[in-house]
Amino acid sequence: MNLEKIWLSSPHMGGNEQKYVQEAFDTNWVAPLGPNVSGLEKDIEHYLKEDMHVAALSSGTAALHLGLVLLGVKAGDEVICQSMTFSASANPILYLGAIPVFIDSEKDTWNLCPIALEEAIIDRMAKGKKPKAIIGVHLYGMPFNVDAIMAISKKYEIPLLEDSAEALGSTYKGQKCGTFGTFGVLSFNGNKIITTSGGGALACANKEQKEKAVFFATQSRDNAPHYQHSEIGYNYRMSNICAGIGRGQMEVIDLRVSQRRAMQLFYQEIFKDNNSVSVFKEPTNDYFSNHWLSAIVLESYEKREALRLALEASNIESRPLWKPMHLQPIFQQYPFYGGKVAETLFEKGLCMPSGSNLQLGDLERIEKVLNTFFSKSK
Repeated sequence: MNLEKIWLSSPHMGGNEQKYVQEAFDTNWVAPLGPNVSGLEKDIEHYLKEDMHVAALSSGTAALHLGLVLLGVKAGDEVICQSMTFSASANPILYLGAIPVFIDSEKDTWNLCPIALEEAIIDRMAKGKKPKAIIGVHLYGMPFNVDAIMAISKKYEIPLLEDSAEALGSTYKGQKCGTFGTFGVLSFNGNKIITTSGGGALACANKEQKEKAVFFATQSRDNAPHYQHSEIGYNYRMSNICAGIGRGQMEVIDLRVSQRRAMQLFYQEIFKDNNSVSVFKEPTNDYFSNHWLSAIVLESYEKREALRLALEASNIESRPLWKPMHLQPIFQQYPFYGGKVAETLFEKGLCMPSGSNLQLGDLERIEKVLNTFFSKSK
């Protein structure tokens, strides 16, 4: 019998997406502008609060790129970046000809280690290279240690680009992720907690920053009757069609957060008496994770791989944690500061199916595989 695939994190429609998309077709707004784009921006601004100004873009990667551009990063500059993340956090550094400096994770949040971060800044400054920006990531929806990282950012006067691509709906001390840094980055890729099919957004502190981001995102066209360009531009604006999907998705964002968090509790319950497995969770009540992906850490690489293959044999998708950037072939020649926290997490960690649209039968299948695997491996 062929079992239906259980995906790690698949799109989950809310019901009203087609209404907004149909309105775009009916009014012929199918270009990278229109009422859905401005409407989605307002929806996100209202959700984030903190008086943010949001530019809807073609991807989270585009938002990261424009964030660095707006921070004035140029060729030869150094940019500090969390090592344990998806490559999209680091790739825009190379787009600009800048140099990434990678930082290890801390054990509690799996995000930027404040100790290694400050050591890196001091060492780079001693070498005559003060970093131009810090990219901090809220991994799998878990906020980084905002107080510690922001204190270091302010102490050394290095702006923070907050990668909240995985963290829409997460909070730190009650404040939404994406609103702490000089700029905040969101992603609406197909596997994220809500989606626009493909898309992202840049959260800015003021209207002027947003207008500059939109200017760059629309090929940096000068205010002239003809096409005139005085700065390098990009084709990064979100389409009105994709924004329509996003408007429908924003209507169910709170429900999606609660459903993802319920998945994390599902795994906590399964492993509550299993001392060989730890489930990734908030270190204190200051942290509120959307648990975009639920993740576990096992005793060894061999155990992790055995479990991944056991799930795969039952047509259930799981995935190792992000391979740290400083171990990637394209980035391994760049500086790295810290120990082996990120490396160890990659070796032993596994992302589990976390979709908000998983049904009771899916959960029963997952639980059965897990129970069978660990009963045999005792």
